[in-house]
Amino acid sequence: MGLEKWLAITSVALFAMFAGEMISVYHFMTNVPEEIEFSITFQPDPKIIQFVSIGVAPAGVLAAVAFIMSKHYGSKTVGGLIIAGGIILFAGMTVSYSMLDSIDEKYLTDAVKLIPLLFMVLSAPVIIFGAYLIKHKKLRPKKEYF
Repeated sequence: MGLEKWLAITSVALFAMFAGEMISVYHFMTNVPEEIEFSITFQPDPKIIQFVSIGVAPAGVLAAVAFIMSKHYGSKTVGGLIIAGGIILFAGMTVSYSMLDSIDEKYLTDAVKLIPLLFMVLSAPVIIFGAYLIKHKKLRPKKEYF
C-alpha cells in the first residue's frame, strides 16, 4: 500500500476521533453531574479548542497531503477514504449540533454553538476533493530505479 493510502486511513481515523470527542463533550454538557457543578467549574471552550488541535486539524492536513500525493494519477481508494472522512466529520458535527437544545445555558458559548456549524461546512470541501480523486484518472508514471 502506498504512503498516500496510509495517510488517508489515518485522516479517517482522526476525523472519527474528533467526531467522537465532540459528541462525548456535548453529551457531558447535557448531563453534568450535580456534585461536579459545586466543586469544579467546567469550561467547554478550552476542551473544544484542544479537540480541534488534536483531532480535526491533523486529519485535515493528512487528507490534504494524501490528496496532493495522488492528485496527478487519481486514486479511487484514497478518494473514497477522504470522502469517508468528510462524511464522518459531517455526521459527527450534525449529532453534536442536534444536542445544543439540551445543553444548559451556562455552557452555551460561541464556540459551542459555532464549531459544529463550521466543521459541517468544512466537511463539504473534503468530500469534493475526495470525489475529484475518484473521477480523475491518469496513468501512473513509471518509476525509474536506475
